[in-house]
Amino acid sequence: MKKIKHLFVLAIASVAFAAACGSQSSSNNPVDPHAGMDHSKMDHSAMKSSPDAAKADYDLQFIDTMIVHHQGAVDMAKMLPEKAQHSEIKKLGIVIIAAQEREIGEMKAWREKWFAGKPPAINMELAGMTASMAGMDMKKLGSLSGNAFDLEFIKQMIPHHEGAIAMAQEALKRSQKDEVKTLAKSIINEQQGEIEEMKRWQSEWSK
Repeated sequence: MKKIKHLFVLAIASVAFAAACGSQSSSNNPVDPHAGMDHSKMDHSAMKSSPDAAKADYDLQFIDTMIVHHQGAVDMAKMLPEKAQHSEIKKLGIVIIAAQEREIGEMKAWREKWFAGKPPAINMELAGMTASMAGMDMKKLGSLSGNAFDLEFIKQMIPHHEGAIAMAQEALKRSQKDEVKTLAKSIINEQQGEIEEMKRWQSEWSK
């Protein structure tokens, strides 16, 4: 719980920065593969790779794919204030939204800096991507509330986080960008801690 409380404070401080980065990056990038997507209504489990994505520079693949992956977590977390029962998981939702929207903003800025004008390179075959997105069921989450919602959220978010960790571990080996490697390390550390918290709650709240 100390980790969640600490991240909660950091999350509040980063909200403004996240919004600024995301807004600026998307408006400056004429080939933003995520522009106009309504992720909250998207069937994440049915997503497909961009044409010839696997032929693109690996770092571009990672950026475009992780943005989609992060947005999926943000969409789920935005349901927590209305649907969740436990304050602990609501606080986690605030952390997820702030941290991952900030990282989305960073990745969009890198895309504009390094790959301006390049076509979308969302690659569902990157390590952990397809499996973690396949478990997302926004419709089911939307039909639940209270403790039932909390448990289903955890059930879906744990494998989603595990997918992000798998992608980040691969990035540490394949990326040519120090910034991407730094982000990958942060994803691994933060999301592994969140997985541990959610597993503990899952055990407590299932009784």
